[in-house]
Amino acid sequence: MSIKVKSKDKKVDTPVALPADEAAKEAFLRAKGRTRHHFVEGEHPVIRIEHLGKTFIDTPVLRDVNLAVWPGEVVVVLGPSGSGKSTMLRCINLLETPTAGHILINDHEITGVGEKQKQKVRRNLGMVFQSFNLFPHLTALENVMIAQRKVLGKSKEEAEVEAREQLDAVGLADRANYKPPQLSGGQQQRVAIARAVAMHPEVMLFDEPTSALDPELVRGVLDVMRELAENSGMTMIVVTHEMGFARDVADRVVFMEGGVVVEQGLPEDVFDHPHNKRTASFLGSIKEV
Repeated sequence: MSIKVKSKDKKVDTPVALPADEAAKEAFLRAKGRTRHHFVEGEHPVIRIEHLGKTFIDTPVLRDVNLAVWPGEVVVVLGPSGSGKSTMLRCINLLETPTAGHILINDHEITGVGEKQKQKVRRNLGMVFQSFNLFPHLTALENVMIAQRKVLGKSKEEAEVEAREQLDAVGLADRANYKPPQLSGGQQQRVAIARAVAMHPEVMLFDEPTSALDPELVRGVLDVMRELAENSGMTMIVVTHEMGFARDVADRVVFMEGGVVVEQGLPEDVFDHPHNKRTASFLGSIKEV
């Protein structure tokens, strides 16, 4: 059985989403032995992607992507430029509308929802972009407070307490009253992380958060992400080219190329014993640089 999924370009036949219990069972069987995640009996994925497709005009960017992410799991997505990694994240956050397929959060379909529902979905999905997207006229403290007040409806006092706590967590307590132009790129990205975490999302999405930084600033941002991954218990999907971070922090590594998931598994398996030639070629080219 299939359904018609609407897009601006065309209609695409897509199988219906699996029933929740059946999907969870299949996802567990696919993930077993491929992740460091400790499964709980009866557990369901937080995010479930089924047959996801995305086409821009006549160019397919995602082709039948299937992926399940478990509560508290840190999934690092690798792949060459143009492989569809960032587009997949933007579809999860509903910044892009899929051409085909399904995205479910806690077994609730989010593809095809209206604008009002999109805002509710995004409350539980923190996202950190390549660019920092801070308000240049606001201080670091005010940047971390603003979404709390406007989206969550917190009082100024509540938002400030949370903002100071998160700025302290990313090592910027002493920069609370600095505006973005007074901060380095690495510091601005750490403010962006603090802003996202202050919303207490269920899932954090990172879209190549260090790619716009000078090399000497990358480590500080990765250290913050490492701390978050190891101690927060938050579910994280991280698109990055930082191989050391992926090897050390990921519960599971996913390799994408050509808009599909080519391979996934434990970091040590993917890095040291890749099964797919395309994965091996990509990782070999990274090591040679």
